[in-house]
Amino acid sequence: MTDSTILPYMKYVTGGLKKDTDALKKLLPAEDILTFEFVSSNGLPFVCVYADAITDKELLGEQLIRPLLHYEGERTAKEIGKNITSPELRLQKELNKLAEEVLAGNPVLLWEGMDEGIVVGTKKVFVRAIAEPSTDVAVKGPREGFIEDVKINTSLVRRRLKTGELRIENLEVGRRSKTVVALCYLEGTSVQKTVDEVRKKLGEIDIDVVPDSSYLTHFLASRPYSLVKQIGTTEKPDIFCAKIAEGRVGLLVDGSPIALTLPYLIVEDFQSSEDYFVPPYRATFTRILRLLSLLVAIYLPAFYVAAQLFKLQLFPVKLLLTIAGSIRDIPFSPSLEMLLVLFVLEVLNEASIRMPKYVGMALSVVGALVLGETAVSAGFVSTPAIIIIAFSGIGLYAVPNLIEQTSVLRLLMLLVAGSVGTYGIILATAFIILYLVTTENFGAPLLAPFSPMIGRDLRDSIVKYNLGSLKLRPRTLGSKNKRRLK
Repeated sequence: MTDSTILPYMKYVTGGLKKDTDALKKLLPAEDILTFEFVSSNGLPFVCVYADAITDKELLGEQLIRPLLHYEGERTAKEIGKNITSPELRLQKELNKLAEEVLAGNPVLLWEGMDEGIVVGTKKVFVRAIAEPSTDVAVKGPREGFIEDVKINTSLVRRRLKTGELRIENLEVGRRSKTVVALCYLEGTSVQKTVDEVRKKLGEIDIDVVPDSSYLTHFLASRPYSLVKQIGTTEKPDIFCAKIAEGRVGLLVDGSPIALTLPYLIVEDFQSSEDYFVPPYRATFTRILRLLSLLVAIYLPAFYVAAQLFKLQLFPVKLLLTIAGSIRDIPFSPSLEMLLVLFVLEVLNEASIRMPKYVGMALSVVGALVLGETAVSAGFVSTPAIIIIAFSGIGLYAVPNLIEQTSVLRLLMLLVAGSVGTYGIILATAFIILYLVTTENFGAPLLAPFSPMIGRDLRDSIVKYNLGSLKLRPRTLGSKNKRRLK
């Protein structure tokens, strides 16, 4: 939709009603773009251009058309605007801008002799109810979650941060989708350099459509093709506001319930909103439990295979005898057996997610009980292999925000263990740690506050101190407003 290809002779509203209407219809030739012509009491002709499906026609009639049918005043935009009862009015001269407003659901009013159009905010908004997000369930604490409407999401943020320092900048990303991205930060608390860098990167994005916030992570990450996650995500307004209050920058994308926060530290995904509503010792215990669950999920299948192939003495004698009895008649090697069970688990997981809800539940039961028991009875796989893969699969969900990355790491470690053994696992782990240590985004090291070691920030990392000990904001984020508790 460019002036040079569609309307080379016309860029602005001219004041000729038929000419302006025809020009706008040439920019918007779709059949669902409608025009409504009417004449006021003093004989002034009007044309209202609107999108049929996304304009609230009831509001359009009540706030715009009905008041102007009885209009007898002057033909100026100021006087006509006084008779329109909508609280959202804007004047616009550019035809392209008027076309964008119509596509956004806001009707445009044109009349004879006026070289501007009035944009009326009566678009129809379809939203679902605010509910607790399924991916971040908390026993204690707020249960509200973001939805797909950016205005409602910003209102949830405003309700929690009632301060004039909160800045919300609405930017448009996407040549065709014109998706609204709300850049949220606290003036004087967030690092201005980070705000400017995020704003610059968003302005440089050249893509047709942005249907979800995940599309932006590729353009914001310092290493776009890295396996490591580099942008924080959350569906809960309380977590989003808490991260902004620490000095981070947040992004809310229209059409997506998942908000982005940056800079991101890997320790964030081992924390939960519930940790701040329970005693510190309980929060510390659950964070350590999440970390151990993740390590077991990644390394347990690999060490089991490596021990069978290269280091049988790693097993206690009684356990070794039990395992030997289980794998005696198995036709596959330990590596192939574990890969087979892992493959079946991943297939069952995908099928249970994609299939209808009740069928998926039945499939999980059939896959876990019937298929597993049958495979063991037939001698295709051993009981220890199924137990280990099942325990590993459960452990991944202890840190749900890292499932994509850790499932790949589990497979990588399993392949290394089957070919090289324990030495390969150690070397692969060293390489991963080196990679994590050298990764940073927006000036914050990914492994902070452990590398580099920042003693003050360790109080809210894996170990959780009480609120009185968290008087200062995280040093890692570099906020100038360091004190948050007096």
